[in-house]
Amino acid sequence: MPSSGRTKFKPKLKEKTWNPEIEPLLFKRWQEEGIYRFKKESGRPVFSIDTPPPYVNTPIHIGQAYTYVWMDVFARYRRMAGYNVLFPIGLDKNGLPVEVQAEKTFKIAMHETPREEFIEKCKIILQESGDRSLDTFKRLGLSCNSWRLQHEIGGLYETDDPEYRRLTQETFIEFWRRGLVYEDEKTTNYCPVCRTTISDAEVEYVEEETTLNYIKFRVEETGEEIVIATTRPELLCSCRVVLYNPSDDRYQHLEGKHAVVPIYGHRVEVRPHPYAKPEFGSGLVMICSFGDYSDVRILRELNLDPIYAIEPDGRMNENAGAYRGLKVEEARRRIIEDLKAEGLIVKAERIRQRRPICWRSKNPIEFVPMKELYLKQVEFKDEMLRIADEIEFFAPESKQILIDWINSVDIDWVISRRRYYGTEIPLWYCEGCGYTYVPEPGRYYQPWREKPPIDKCPNCGCVEFRGEERTFDTWFDSATSEVYILGYLWDKEFFHKNFPCTLRPQGKEIVRNWLYFTMLKAYLLFGKAPFKKAWIHMHVVDEEGRKMSKSLGNVIDPQEAIERFGGEAFRVWSALEGNITRGDIRCSFERIKGNSKFLTKIWNIARFISSFPQVSEDYELASLDRMILAELNRLIEKCRLGYEGMDVHASAEAIRTFTWSVFADHYIEAVKSRAYNRSGRFSPELQRGAWYTLHTCLKVLLKLLAPICPFITEAIWLELYSEKSIHLQAFPEERPEWESEMVDILEQFMEFNNSIWRYKKEEGIALSQEIDATVYAAEDLKPIAQDLEAMHRIKELRFGKPNLESVEAIPLSETVFIMK
Repeated sequence: MPSSGRTKFKPKLKEKTWNPEIEPLLFKRWQEEGIYRFKKESGRPVFSIDTPPPYVNTPIHIGQAYTYVWMDVFARYRRMAGYNVLFPIGLDKNGLPVEVQAEKTFKIAMHETPREEFIEKCKIILQESGDRSLDTFKRLGLSCNSWRLQHEIGGLYETDDPEYRRLTQETFIEFWRRGLVYEDEKTTNYCPVCRTTISDAEVEYVEEETTLNYIKFRVEETGEEIVIATTRPELLCSCRVVLYNPSDDRYQHLEGKHAVVPIYGHRVEVRPHPYAKPEFGSGLVMICSFGDYSDVRILRELNLDPIYAIEPDGRMNENAGAYRGLKVEEARRRIIEDLKAEGLIVKAERIRQRRPICWRSKNPIEFVPMKELYLKQVEFKDEMLRIADEIEFFAPESKQILIDWINSVDIDWVISRRRYYGTEIPLWYCEGCGYTYVPEPGRYYQPWREKPPIDKCPNCGCVEFRGEERTFDTWFDSATSEVYILGYLWDKEFFHKNFPCTLRPQGKEIVRNWLYFTMLKAYLLFGKAPFKKAWIHMHVVDEEGRKMSKSLGNVIDPQEAIERFGGEAFRVWSALEGNITRGDIRCSFERIKGNSKFLTKIWNIARFISSFPQVSEDYELASLDRMILAELNRLIEKCRLGYEGMDVHASAEAIRTFTWSVFADHYIEAVKSRAYNRSGRFSPELQRGAWYTLHTCLKVLLKLLAPICPFITEAIWLELYSEKSIHLQAFPEERPEWESEMVDILEQFMEFNNSIWRYKKEEGIALSQEIDATVYAAEDLKPIAQDLEAMHRIKELRFGKPNLESVEAIPLSETVFIMK
């Protein structure tokens, strides 16, 4: 009889439950040991991740926390898979958010404040914001290469850092010299609140209710009245043409005639055009400059000069006559009153329409003429479509978002902005002849505050220059992030060896700007796609599928979730809740808490297994052990495919199903008797085989789970298996010696267990109590008979089906019977 039958087994894991309070201690250890630091000379293939830099003066929201966890899983898996992972963290500090916050905080207006003073106010806001974003990411255990601002590959970067801005300016200088940038006055999107032009990619649309006013016009040639419906009566002064549909018989007689615009009295031609919809309003439509994109397009098509009515400050100009100086909404109200007073409004009805708004301020945009700098893009649409095919998309269907946007591009990219806190456009203008001076690349320039690096104009010899005051569109900065993180400024050899960047993870709502503009700049600079892979995610919404917003009171703060449940609980919820590339993810504190129960299960399993010695020799594997090891091989394959396919959820779900529903519920319950061997019915070799299999399964499970749950796996690993971090271990590979036909009996094994447990419950028999009867099991389960007998305390176990004609047997399932 083996002596181990009298051995007392005590768990090496002393804590009875997982304690989230050790998470910060583990994170500190990782930083001190520098295990995630990027080592350029490692010799391993580089896997680079161009993460979206969060804005620093706003707290990390639930969607960012969720998606950054997935990005971290990608990074952790690739390290374990043998890659040299470049996973830097960036912080976005440029542009409108900090400017708007400075205006609110200090109760100032940017355009009424000296530039130097306003920039200092912005810096104060940024300094006070500190590292709030970084604190959240650290609590979540992100394995970024560095958390310090460093001008080296892998270092933390900030978009307002002179080095980052230098790169932005260098790309512009290159484009300018190649004739890809030009200045022109065009009708452009303009946000009166932000006081700057914005690109088409920065325009969003909202559904809103508005009033459709039916207004009387007079036909000059006949004197008849015609009715035109419009939602923008304040633009009557800029009406340039009236259209009807060529198929609309009501208005065929008006072709070539002229309509007299009410209030203002000027005449405009009436023309047939397919843009007019007979079913909308009266079927007649006035085209103004400009009420919407259609007005812009049609006036260009008809070669009609616009009459601008709105100033950049959002007020009506001199063309509006008596309404000059009024804000747009007030002018609309006043002109409707005047039209009613003259009996010119037939009726008004409420309708819903899509209205363009600024994606930052959410304010309605206007269309005004502005002289701005443009980067050519329209002529490269075919090339953009071509390089889109060079990128592998996760999920594949998200590629269509990009394709649709590329196909919609019909104007070049306006890259200049009339703001202060951004990267300055590096141009100077000669006061004598107007010559434009573009400096040599190599440093960061601020033309509004410094002289050009030349003494006199090379064209006329004048020594007086005017520095450019505009800044770049912040997307022009952001669209070079992958170039920056790959070390273009500091190590051209490394850059060219490792460009394109491996992965761009980002949200679907910024495909049209961040992804597209990055592709455009990469193509213009290097002639190829900037990434090999693009991971495009959807949104995190509330329990009912609604977008989270303060007005609905349904916002879930990730910081609160971390405080309540721990960073690891948030991570395991992020992985188990679903695949965010396929659809929105629903979130609630209850869901996070519910998924965190898996951590308790992992800890309990590890604590149980830690009671037994680790063995590497003198053991014999039972058929039950070979069955679970073969199934473990299958799990390794599933996890690898999930991680490789950027589907963290698939890997997480496979791990949970195996761990909870197979390993814990069935194998561990079956092997307990042999592992303890208190009755001495098993040989020492078979008992040691149980110990070997338990520890082997746990070690593999910890490694498979480590990318998702870095804290709990590290804590268990360091306590039980090694002084070296689990995150420096290789990702498990299938073992040929674990393959066994025993895996084919797994389903029958679990069915047998469930049948016996159900029978005992129905009969009021304790699970630990002996079954004083004969139990019949499927013939295939014969190799694991000894474990089954010990597991369920079966007095007599037979295999095959009983002769139901000669014996009285109770069927528990199709293959399990009991005969009392």
